[in-house]
Amino acid sequence: MQKPVTTIIDHDSCNGCGLCVQVCPSKTITMLNGKAVVTGTYSIACGHCEAVCPVDAIRVEALEHPFSLASATFDSRWLPHGEFDTGQLVRLMLSRRSCRHYKDKEIDREILEDLVKIATTAPSGTNSQLWTFTILSSRKEVVALGDQIARFYHGLNRMAGKSWLRFFSKIFGGDVLGEYYRSYFETVREGLLLWDKEQLDTLFHGAVAAILVGGRNTASSPMEDALLASQNILLAAHCLGLGSCMVGFAVEPIKRDKQIRKILQIPDDESVYAVIALGYPAEKYAKTAHRKKIVPRYPLR
Repeated sequence: MQKPVTTIIDHDSCNGCGLCVQVCPSKTITMLNGKAVVTGTYSIACGHCEAVCPVDAIRVEALEHPFSLASATFDSRWLPHGEFDTGQLVRLMLSRRSCRHYKDKEIDREILEDLVKIATTAPSGTNSQLWTFTILSSRKEVVALGDQIARFYHGLNRMAGKSWLRFFSKIFGGDVLGEYYRSYFETVREGLLLWDKEQLDTLFHGAVAAILVGGRNTASSPMEDALLASQNILLAAHCLGLGSCMVGFAVEPIKRDKQIRKILQIPDDESVYAVIALGYPAEKYAKTAHRKKIVPRYPLR
C-alpha cells in the first residue's frame, strides 16, 4: 500500500548518525554526503525515523503532532524493551472483565475520543491505519441502535422459524440458517421478548455509550486491524474507570442491514468488526479470574 512521502529532514540539524536509515522499513531515507536525505518514493508513514532521531531533525507530516489526551497525561519518551513491569501488565489484562452492569451515568465525550486515540496506537497491516470509529455517546443513542438490531433479529428469527426455509438453506446456502436456528434462535427469541415487553436490555446491558470499530475495505487486513485496536480500547477503558463489553450480536446486523448502516452513516467501503459497550461499572470483583488452560504447539522441534 503506497502512500505519499511526507517525511521532512532538516539538513542543518541532521548529525549524520544514520539511525533513521537503519530503522526505515521502506528505504525512504538514504545517506548522502554524510547527511540523511529523503530519496525514496514510497513510505508507510510509520514514524520510526522521527522517533529514532536523537536531534529532532525529522518530521513525518502525515502523523498527528502532538499525540495528546484530554483525560490523562503520559510520558512521551520511548519505553525501552524489558523496562515495564510485566506483572502489572498481566494484572491489568486479567482485571479487565466483560461488564454487564452499568451505572446510570453518562461518559464525557472527551473520554470517548481519548479511547479512540488510544486505539490507534495498535499495529495495523502495512501500517495502513485505515481504522474507522463510530461513537454513540449517550444511552439514548445506544437504545436507538438496540431497536434497530432488535428489528433485524425479529426478521431473521421469522425466517429461521420456517422449516422449509431452513431446508433450502441447507441445500443451497451451506445450512447457515439451520445453524443459526440450532445455536441462537431460542436465545435471541428470549432476548427479544425481554426487550419488547419489559424494556430489559440483554444486548448492551444498560451501557451508556458504545464505540463501533471498523476498517476501510482497502486496508490489507481490516478485520485484524480493528480487533487489535479494540483490545486497546478495552484495556484503556479499564484504566479510565470504565467497564466494557464486546457485543458480538451487534456486528452482523450492522454488516448486513442497509437501514442500520444508513442510520450510523457507515459508507459502503467500510466494514464494522467490533461493537464495544461502555459505561461506569456497577460491579466490583475481589480477585482476578482464571483462564482455560492452553497447550502450545511446537510443530518444528
